[in-house]
Amino acid sequence: MNRDIVRQVVNVATFLVMVFVNGLANTLPLNGQTTAEISDRFTVFFVPAGYVFAIWGLIYLALLAFAIYQALPSQRSNPRLRRIGYLFALGSLANTVWIFLWHYNYLALTVVAMLILLLSLIAVYLLLDIGKAAVHAAEKWCVDIPFSIYLGWISVASIANISDWLYDLRWDGFGIAADVWAAMMLIVALLLTLIMIATRGDSAYSLVIIWAAVGIANKQAAVPTVANTAWLVALLVVLALAARLFMRRVQPASAV
Repeated sequence: MNRDIVRQVVNVATFLVMVFVNGLANTLPLNGQTTAEISDRFTVFFVPAGYVFAIWGLIYLALLAFAIYQALPSQRSNPRLRRIGYLFALGSLANTVWIFLWHYNYLALTVVAMLILLLSLIAVYLLLDIGKAAVHAAEKWCVDIPFSIYLGWISVASIANISDWLYDLRWDGFGIAADVWAAMMLIVALLLTLIMIATRGDSAYSLVIIWAAVGIANKQAAVPTVANTAWLVALLVVLALAARLFMRRVQPASAV
């Protein structure tokens, strides 16, 4: 069988397995506990309100669009898709394994699985040259935007996952209060997002960070250090996006 066809089939298959396992995780649920029930055991401040996790529905729809698009005969020899090879499949498998590890309380290993997923997405993002490579509308909506959204959310989820693991280890944070650590992580997320906006103009990634930050602000409303920092992050990302949009509109006019 043609290598490109194999890659297309593997991408679709691993995506379907990932969605199926994530569905079973909460409908069974696996090991008698839902994903949210496990998360609620950890008193960490880098956690958004429950409604924020509805973004998984959007992520799965976006990834479904990618899975279908990359499987089209017309995309079999697409050089951008060839470039990322099996990285999407690797990320899907890491996501699937993470669910089992999380539900069976292997917290240290969930961090490993999450980091594999994060690194695979970063590699995909860079290999696709998202935000810099010129692509037509269909490829932008079915390839670039899905991975921007996915990477944005997994960037946040990775910090939350590590926070849960450290809480379980009863780490004292080098004597720094947990709310201050959360605020510091929010600032790190802000800086990364500002870099994304400045270098790639990635609105999809940035909107995910805004969504997560507002969710954290609502969830941690009783913790001023975290809530105020989260609101500040959301506001600054909005302003940065607006500034980027303004500059894009001004530059062509100034070049005439």
